[in-house]
Amino acid sequence: MASERIYLDYNAGAPLRMEARDALIEALSARGNASSVHAEGRAQRARIERARRQVGALVGASAENVVFTSGGTEANATVLSPRMRLGATEIAIDRLLVGASEHPSVLAGGRFAEDQIIRIPVDGDGVIDLEALGAELSAIAKAGERALVSLMLANNETGTIQPVAAVAALARSFGALVHTDAIQAAGRIPIDIGALGVDLLTLSAHKIGGPQGAGAIVFGGDLVRPLPLVTGGGQEKRHRAGTENVAAIVAFGAAAEAAVADLARAEEWRGWRDRIAASAAPAIVVGAGAERLPQTLCLAAEGFSAETLVIALDLEGVAISAGSACSSGKVGVSHVMKAMNLADSVAKSAVRVSFGWETGEKDILKFTEAWRRVMERRAPAVTRAA
Repeated sequence: MASERIYLDYNAGAPLRMEARDALIEALSARGNASSVHAEGRAQRARIERARRQVGALVGASAENVVFTSGGTEANATVLSPRMRLGATEIAIDRLLVGASEHPSVLAGGRFAEDQIIRIPVDGDGVIDLEALGAELSAIAKAGERALVSLMLANNETGTIQPVAAVAALARSFGALVHTDAIQAAGRIPIDIGALGVDLLTLSAHKIGGPQGAGAIVFGGDLVRPLPLVTGGGQEKRHRAGTENVAAIVAFGAAAEAAVADLARAEEWRGWRDRIAASAAPAIVVGAGAERLPQTLCLAAEGFSAETLVIALDLEGVAISAGSACSSGKVGVSHVMKAMNLADSVAKSAVRVSFGWETGEKDILKFTEAWRRVMERRAPAVTRAA
């Protein structure tokens, strides 16, 4: 039965929180367009502005620096722009520098041409190579060009936390701008956009227990603004045209407020993560040498394929994933594993376990039991061949 299943795929999409569901239903019942000046319109506007404050608080930003979008992919596509406003001046961005293990929506480069995009390597734990980044930034600056660096705060597949503050300081020394995709980090680790020192930050509602179809761009200050991706209206202070999805935005705000409270569970989650890793031995923990999200674990069981593990655990009533949900249906090794230069036998067997606000200790125990049964029942092909 569905109620007996264990859901450990929060990084693909967290369950809808009760607070978000209630806010969503209440907003769906309301009348009016948030751009209208009558009482109903003003009430809708008030709902959006409350959500804006809630989402801003999740990352230490003021409400006026939050712009709502249809999701994280649109938010990333908007900020990855070769044209920006720096105060009242429009400037050109000549190069986009991205980490090699970024989410596909960042690797695609947004509005940058393919020949403007430079991928920066990561090490075996998925951490960006600061020396390589510095060399690229130096060369770009010497050529009289300006760069935008895009680096995720935490990887969606491995949980590896990137040194975003250090990257921002390095980039700024060469006159570059910085964006961080904080979609997986929100609600899992504390985020202060000011302390990170980035110009742009992006979020997605459904990763923190909000609805699918809502995201946000958060500005790090008063100066840097990408030119709008969606034009044709004055909504969102002309940063993103189109009638706001009030219900999704209101639910996003409720989820953001609830997600702040999740931070108190970080140590408990970290304990569960490490318990799973210990019980899954001799499976390899991908990214073990780096700081990682407390509720994300990437395991590789050599001799198995990732698809086999996902299906076998699904039959056991456990939902996990292999790679990014945004690349579902693909066959082959994750680009993240390739970027980390892992051995094929490791990369091909890597699966992700991720949990969150609805997870209990019994779920962790049931997963470890299911994993053990799969390992015992489906001996690796290399063992059978021997």
